[in-house]
Amino acid sequence: MFRSLSFLCKDREEKYQYIFYNDKDKYMTIEHERMRRFPMEWIERLNQSMNYIEEHLTGEIEYEQLGRIACCSAYHYQRMFTYMAGITLAEYIRRRKMSLAAVDLQSGAERIIDIAEKYGYCSPTAFNRAFQSFHGIAPSSVKGGGVSVKSFSPIVFKVAVKGAAEMNYRIETKEAFRIIGVSAPLDKEIENNFMAVPKMWQDTSENGTVLKLAGMMDTPLKGLLGVSVCNDEEEWKYFIAVSSTEMSDEFEEYIVPASTWAVFSGTGTNQSIQVLEQQIVTEWLPTSGYEYANAPDIEVYLNADPQNAQYEVWIPVTKKKV
Repeated sequence: MFRSLSFLCKDREEKYQYIFYNDKDKYMTIEHERMRRFPMEWIERLNQSMNYIEEHLTGEIEYEQLGRIACCSAYHYQRMFTYMAGITLAEYIRRRKMSLAAVDLQSGAERIIDIAEKYGYCSPTAFNRAFQSFHGIAPSSVKGGGVSVKSFSPIVFKVAVKGAAEMNYRIETKEAFRIIGVSAPLDKEIENNFMAVPKMWQDTSENGTVLKLAGMMDTPLKGLLGVSVCNDEEEWKYFIAVSSTEMSDEFEEYIVPASTWAVFSGTGTNQSIQVLEQQIVTEWLPTSGYEYANAPDIEVYLNADPQNAQYEVWIPVTKKKV
């Protein structure tokens, strides 16, 4: 039994000349064929990555390999998965392991300590904690039989073609540029950063760092920047920074590499940027003809009003090979 997830494929009639089949005239344009093929390739890659997870639930699951299967970095893979599945990748893997562990316990043939080791838990205590968090009962209760446990099936991704809201964007190609600011390391499991990054913004706002940086901004991109440097070659970092030529011993320097970005504008509360990023991943990217490139994600905050923010999301992209 598989859980099936779908995401939207937007019908952009004006751009792609999207022509549907009908009973009388069986035809479609080349643009239509590309529109159809891109999301299917996307889905195939994601489902291949799901197969990889299933094959390695009792071994080591390498996030970098998942990224390679989906043709993106480990960071971008985790972001895509979270937006499309509604849970983080780490949580999905935990649930699958605990679901299978319950089946093993019900057979009664293996010891709890052996099952814990089988699914990568170094101690029975850690396994007991994870098992009880998911099932609500201890592993020993399942060994005794006669109790209910939860089943969490593997995910299968599929395309659902539906109407969707318009998304305005532009493509920007920029040469390398310099930023200065403060940075903090990011955990390889991105769910561990969900609290750390907002706290970083709060701290830099309260201690005057944001104000200092704003005064040093002197080159495009104009705005306060949140830069996620999360490729497979460098240490993962998150910068709060500005684009600047000024020299400062107080702040860290980073050179953003030359790349092409898809740029999306938004307004609202600062939390609404997460909604926009989810739309980009689930609606725009699968049918755009682009895929993630190996460059930083950038959030550009154009004003300081948290209740009426104006911002841009810069997603690094490269053209898919047809």
